[in-house]
Amino acid sequence: MARSRTVLPLALALAILGGVAWQVAPAFAGPPRASAAQVDVRLAAAISAGLVPLAVEQPAGAYDSVVAMLQSWLVGGTVLTIIIAAALVAATANPLSKRRAAVAAQVEGKR
Repeated sequence: MARSRTVLPLALALAILGGVAWQVAPAFAGPPRASAAQVDVRLAAAISAGLVPLAVEQPAGAYDSVVAMLQSWLVGGTVLTIIIAAALVAATANPLSKRRAAVAAQVEGKR
């Protein structure tokens, strides 16, 4: 009996110390610190890899001539006009709407 009384405070003290250690411990383990030279080399490599496409390609939206720009505007305008015209035809030639109107007219005629 005496032995269980001496173990209980020890276990309680260990539990309290474990809880405190768990609360004080860092939430995550960070990566190891790299030297300044490694960081500089990595940063330079990342920057140069990101800038390579700008050195290879022409700037976006550059046209060879004014004629090419006007042609692209004409093609884009024509495509947009065709899309809007198709949407208008679909909206006005909706067979379901026409059928609903016909059924409504028949219902009104029977009354």
